[in-house]
Parts: sequence; structure tokens; C-alpha cells
Amino acid sequence: MTGHYSHTDLPILIVEDDAASLELLEEELQETGYTTLGSASAEEALMLLSHNEVALIISDVRLPGMTGMQLLEQLRHGGSQVGFIVITAFGTIDQAVEALKIGADDFLTKPLDLESVGEAVYRVLEHRRLAERCQQARTTEHFHGIVGESEVMQTLFHDATRLAKSDAPILILGESGTGKELLARAIHAESPRADEAFIAINCASIPAELMESEFFGHVKGAFTGANESRQGLFQAANGGSLFLDEIGEMSPGLQAKLLRALQERRVKAVGAEKEEAVNVRIIAATHRDLEQEIADGNFRSDLFYRLETFSLRIPPLRDRQGDIERLIAALIEKHAGAQGKEIKHIQPQALQTLLEHPYPGNVRELENAIMRAVTLAEEGELSYADLPERMRQQAWEQRGTPHQVASSSGSSLPVAHTQQNWPSLEEVERRYIQKVLEATGGNKRRTADILGIARRTLYRRLEDD
Repeated sequence: MTGHYSHTDLPILIVEDDAASLELLEEELQETGYTTLGSASAEEALMLLSHNEVALIISDVRLPGMTGMQLLEQLRHGGSQVGFIVITAFGTIDQAVEALKIGADDFLTKPLDLESVGEAVYRVLEHRRLAERCQQARTTEHFHGIVGESEVMQTLFHDATRLAKSDAPILILGESGTGKELLARAIHAESPRADEAFIAINCASIPAELMESEFFGHVKGAFTGANESRQGLFQAANGGSLFLDEIGEMSPGLQAKLLRALQERRVKAVGAEKEEAVNVRIIAATHRDLEQEIADGNFRSDLFYRLETFSLRIPPLRDRQGDIERLIAALIEKHAGAQGKEIKHIQPQALQTLLEHPYPGNVRELENAIMRAVTLAEEGELSYADLPERMRQQAWEQRGTPHQVASSSGSSLPVAHTQQNWPSLEEVERRYIQKVLEATGGNKRRTADILGIARRTLYRRLEDD
């Protein structure tokens, strides 16, 4: 089970009347870093639960006295949402499907594949932890909407808060999609200018010939089409903050005028005879290497040094892996709320894919994936099939194995274990599809998701029947 460890301070309760199986499971879990409690019956398990909080229960279905299914039912009827994995006998798919219907998180089949046990424990604990994160996301305050518990982000928040008190320009550096505008807004909110205007402009989106007019305004008749006077961004942001995103795209001529505006705190509208005083705090941002742009003759060194007096760098998402889980929870909460949905669960395979994705597009890419998944999600669950196809394809390539028709735990499909009356592979597949379809109440999207096949493939298989 190496590589599947998911940290929990709470023990895992194993309910198994076969002493050898119980010992084997306890040894394997303890070897991986978990603590365990062992029980030979459901009744004994209930006694242990009355005195101990546990992270997860792994229970055999067949037990002396109360069965594992009855234990699961009693816990769920009592309101317990503790993670629960059932162990069924080889070939008893009916019991596994029934367990999922009454609230089990996963199932395993005997004889146990210890690798599958580790994978199932990992997924269920990660699933539960995300649910807790979603609950925390409802009550925990962020740094003006920015999520970040990692040390590097906490340092960034601390530095941003200190620099916000100054009136000097700030340069925010970072890859595309890291949240540079969010940080600029946070700085404004922490500054003495918080009650004044915050105006954001993307320098890359303004045609070069209109930039000067856009920044400093123009008077009527200044150029063809200037039918009336218009104030620029500096005048509109007077007293507040002006955020210049992608400042590396600004033309050299406008760079010179921006530098003068920063130094003199005065601007001159296009076609005007006089300058006017402005009181604006400049926050600039870029994903470019401005020092390289200077070397290439594309950016003024004097403007760079003026802006770079105070600089902040936002790390890419790959350098703050510990924040991804919390970001997933917060973004699900955000977009589910915006769409009037309640997402109660995230399928383990979907969670694993989101956690392992490299995110070259950073937080923006993660948010777009979550927004898409929430939009497609049905019945309160975000599934693997709801994720972008590109993300699923990359996950498939990283893991190196094709999706297989399997149980939600990754266990292979149970089949008869005698040599007599073996059904054909087609018949086994047909029976299994029907069982999963029944367990999902006829929900074909969820059925295809559990089976690990495309919906069109599922429809084709059903039509063939």
C-alpha cells in the first residue's frame, strides 16, 4: 500500500470475525502509518464506537450476530457519516451494490488485494477530508478572497499587508492565472485608500494608438472621433488605486509618460494645454520577465526600477500543492452557491485527478475546471465525468493504464469461482452493468462514471441487450 497513505490522527476500525484476516489488515494499515482498532463483531464495534472517534470503518458483511450491513444501516440511521468500506465474499456483487445504496463509501471483495485496500482507504479518507474542507470553506475567512494556507502564501499575505500601508507603486509578478488582480484588490482593501476607487485595466487589451487617451483622457477635438472630452483612468482613479495588469505590453512611448506621471503626480490629457494633479496609487502586474524585456529593448529600465521598489511574487500552483485541496473546496462552495446547487460529495476518482493535475494554467485553470464540473454535476455529487476531457486524458496518461470496468474501489469484477457453469464475459458484463444501473436508480451518467466508460459506450451496451 505504499504511496496511498492519507494522514489521519484518528484510528481505523476493522470489523472482521476471521482472526487471521483481522491481523493481516491491522498489520498492513499500521505499516503504512495508520492506527487501528480491531473488533470481531458488530456489537463489539458499537461498544468501541461509543468510546472512540474513528476516521473510517472497514467491515466484513458476514459477521456473527449483527451483520456488517446492519451495522452500516444502524450508523447511518443514527446520523453517523463516518467513512465505511464493506468487504464482501468473492462473487457477491449483489451485497456490494446494496451496501453502496444504503450509504457505504466503497467495497472490497475477498480474497483481499492489499493494494486495493490501500487505494480504497486513501480515496475514502481524501473524500471525507474534502467534505470537511467544504464545510470549513463556509466559515473560514480568507485573505480578501484569496485561499492559501501554505507557508509561502501566508508570507505573501503578510508582506502584502505591510506594503499596502505605503503609497509607493507595487509590482506583482507571477505566471498567468495565479491571481495577480485578486492580490492587487487585496492590497487596495488593506490600504488607507480602501474607500476610494479601485480601477483595473489590462494593458494588453488596449490598442496602442488609444492607450494614451485611455490613460490620461482627451479633450474634445483632440483627434478624429473625439466628439467630446473624456477623463482617463488616472482621473477616474484619483484618490484610489489604479491596477495596470500586463504592464509589460505597454508601448515604450506610453512607458515614458507613465514614469513622468508617477514622478510628478500630474497628467496631461491628449489635446489639453495644462496638466492636472492626480493622487493615484499604482499597482502593476506582469507574467513577463521584465529584466529580459529591458535587455531586449522592450521595457524602460527607469520605469522598472521605479515600480520594482516594492515587488511581490505569487507562486505558481505547482509550488503550493498543500493549498490545492482547500482551493478545491472553496471553489466548489463558490460556484455551487452561484448556481444555486448543493454539492455534498465529490467522487474519489475526481478528487484524485484534481489533486494530481499539474495546473500549467494555475488557479485560473483549477477554477475553470471546478466551474465546469459544478455546472454538469447531478444529484449533489461532482463526478469524474464532469471534469474537462483534457484533464481526464492527462490523468489517464500519467497513470499509464486504461480505465477498466471495475468497482468503485478499483477491485476487479467478481465472477464465479468454480469451473462449472461459467458465464461468458459478455454475460458477466451485462449483469454487472444492470446491477450498477439499479444501484444508481437508473442514472446513466453516474452508472457510466462508476463503470469508467463513456456514456455513449453505456448506451451502446444497453442497446445491444
